[in-house]
This record gives sequence, structure tokens and C-alpha cells, in this order.
Amino acid sequence: MLLAADIGNTNITLGVFDGDKIVHSWRLSTEITRTEDEYGVFLKNLLRETNLDTKVKSAVISSVVVQLTERIETALKKYMGIDSLIISHKIATNVTLKTDNRSQIGADRIANACAASILYKSPAIVVDFGTATSFDIVNKYNEFIGGIITAGMKIQADALSSKTSKLPKLNIEAPEHAIGHNTIDAMLSGIVRGHAAMIDGLIEECEKELGYKTTI
Repeated sequence: MLLAADIGNTNITLGVFDGDKIVHSWRLSTEITRTEDEYGVFLKNLLRETNLDTKVKSAVISSVVVQLTERIETALKKYMGIDSLIISHKIATNVTLKTDNRSQIGADRIANACAASILYKSPAIVVDFGTATSFDIVNKYNEFIGGIITAGMKIQADALSSKTSKLPKLNIEAPEHAIGHNTIDAMLSGIVRGHAAMIDGLIEECEKELGYKTTI
């Protein structure tokens, strides 16, 4: 079995795969202060609780948090004897990386491009909602050519509440109407509907530059 670890700025998502079937998953908060020993014990206990600790034989790590990449790789090796494949521009994949500086491409964006190519075929645009919202574009030649990175909805919500004196903190949810009749609904409309309109507009611009329609 394979342990897949997606280390993001806000969460670490873990999944155990048996072939192409996911058999268990967890979502943890990203804590850069944890040591490799803490992560090692934590991961081993998670797998032991689901009787998977002796079944997982390898791991793949996609990480956008530099401080944690090697730490979790070392933890898996030290506590479970598991070797990890680190996703980066240095490994061979099914997609050709065609950007100005391949070393700057995040592992999450490489994973998105490869998955889109395999699951949906190229050309494709992946819109990935995380701390940032990214657009990862694979052209009709199966090349990852770059995309767009913008602030995610939570960053927008936090910025509105922290940079103004009267706007409250809020939980992000879809507003019923575009016109907000109170402060919270007005904020939600701007964040959620505004984000949706931005995505629609940027996809249209990307397809115009590519010269053809894509799978979204």
C-alpha cells in the first residue's frame, strides 16, 4: 500500500491507497513547529489505529511547505522504514514542464497537472482551492505551461476583517443573493460570488490565449 501526503500551508491531507483505491484518509493542521520525531510518532499511531502500519510499504509526498518536506520524509523512514518519493520538477512524470523556471513550480501544481492529464486528458485547466487559488494549465500537447495564482477565499475574508475596524470575521459559505442586505451577506457575496466570477473570467481569458476549449 501507498501513503500519499499532501502538505499544504493550512492542512496536511493523508491518504492510504491500495492500487488506485483510497482505503483511509486524514486531514491534519499544518504545524511547522513539530519535530520529525513528533510527526513520526503521530503518523505511526494514525496508521496503527487503522491496522495499516504494517501494510504501507512506500510513500509519496507533495509539499509546498519547505520546512516540513524533509522532516516528514525523515519521520517516515525513521519510524516506519518507509522510503518516500518527493514530487518536484526533478522527477519524470507524464506531463512535460514548460515554464520559464521549472524549479519554481510547486509540487501541488505538478500533481494537479499530472492528475488532470491522466484522469481527464489534455488540454485541461485545474482550479485548486487552498490557501491560494491556483489555475494549473496543461495544453493540448500535454505540457504544463503555467497558470495563475491568486489569494484564496479565506485570505480575502481574513484581510477584510483584520484590515478594517468594523467588518466581522465570518465563516465562508455561499450567499443566496448577489446583493447583500446586511454586512455579512455583502461580504460573502464579494468573497464567494466575486471569486466565482473571477474564475469564470480567467478561464475565458486562458482559453482565448490557448486558442481552444479545455476540460475544467
